[in-house]
Amino acid sequence: MTNPASVGAVEELPREKVEHFDRELAGILNRYPPDRKAAAMIPALRLGQEIFGYLSPAVQRLAAERLGTSPARAEEVATFYVMFHTEPPARHVVEVCTNVSCCLTGGERIFEHLKKKLELANGQSTRDGRITLREVECLGSCGTAPAMLVDEEMHERLTIQKVDQIVGGLK
Repeated sequence: MTNPASVGAVEELPREKVEHFDRELAGILNRYPPDRKAAAMIPALRLGQEIFGYLSPAVQRLAAERLGTSPARAEEVATFYVMFHTEPPARHVVEVCTNVSCCLTGGERIFEHLKKKLELANGQSTRDGRITLREVECLGSCGTAPAMLVDEEMHERLTIQKVDQIVGGLK
């Protein structure tokens, strides 16, 4: 593992968080052959998001550097998957599935309801920094659609009333 103090990408990141990242990443990398550590990009980015709050360009460079790959590769992965935040999210992240099963059971109607109610477009946050609203492709909950994630907690078999109750309870 590289000394964090000697790395340009991490100079702008809090040292204690970089050290935390390095400790946790070492445990993740134990599951990968040394010559395949670049394959740990998704868990490394999840870890980076958990520790730093979102995947800033510096956090993406940190992950890339620790995995021995290019910052462009980290950015490709960070911007491809909806579970990653490349901008600081609000206190609560509400993700509504609008894929086939959820769409057929009201997911799009729920998403449109929340957009209107919160006065947001997809990916935007409320002015008070309380809620970020995102449309997602699939939450893997087809049998209990429509579904949404709120701060990574799954809510299923949604109705407009149930959504209003859940979102209304977010402080």
